[in-house]
Amino acid sequence: QVQLVESGGGLVQPGGSLRLSCAASGRTFSSNMLGWFRQTPGKEREFVAGITWSGGVTYSDPVKGRFTISRDNAKNTVSLQMNSLKPEDTAVYYCAAQQRRYFTTTEAASYGYWGQGTQVTVSS
Repeated sequence: QVQLVESGGGLVQPGGSLRLSCAASGRTFSSNMLGWFRQTPGKEREFVAGITWSGGVTYSDPVKGRFTISRDNAKNTVSLQMNSLKPEDTAVYYCAAQQRRYFTTTEAASYGYWGQGTQVTVSS
């Protein structure tokens, strides 16, 4: 059984930082793209950041320059360092793993494995 478990969410003031982590179990994803998505009530889940099997990264425009995604294939984990947080970053954040090996996509519907989500709230 494949499981993705996020940790690291919470409440932070504007301008602050948080680090999200996601640990995968049940299979390895060293050949798969991993991503972070976020969702707010009434909106579709949106792509935040992705990292390929070889370490190539891509970010959505709203987080570019503030967020950094990384992965550790030996530990089967993916992380998201979030700096200079803004109130509009408030959302439930999900990690996701692409089912297909060596396939690059930012479309949520193409990811077959999801974590349960972790709440990030940016507020003073």
